[in-house]
Amino acid sequence: MAFKHTAVLMVGGVVQDEVKICYQNRTWESFEFESVINKLLDKTGFLGETERTEFMAKCSGRAHAEVKKSFGAIAAVAALGEVFHAGDQKAANDWKARMLKAGLENSGLVMPEDWETLDEDTKTARLNAVINQLQKD
Repeated sequence: MAFKHTAVLMVGGVVQDEVKICYQNRTWESFEFESVINKLLDKTGFLGETERTEFMAKCSGRAHAEVKKSFGAIAAVAALGEVFHAGDQKAANDWKARMLKAGLENSGLVMPEDWETLDEDTKTARLNAVINQLQKD
């Protein structure tokens, strides 16, 4: 019913410290294992505040790059709706919406309740805005 993350601090192949966090309902983290790494860094005192901040910045930057790459791939696949369904705006919009839902629904994407009542021009504008946002730096 639960799971855990474990972090081990090793220096020169020797275990210096170890922590774990058990989860039943995990909240979203900006990168995998962020909470347990923070707990380890807070507990150990092995690293100074400057080193800890630099370490977390490197991890956060790497996580941002991974998310950006993932979002870019989702946007590229969604944008293919224009190619696959050239000349058929409804089919292109349906494709884009399906691909965005498939890639982002577990990341917080919620389609508006009135989505099905919107005209195709409005859908196109909104879908393209999402795709453009996913492709931004």
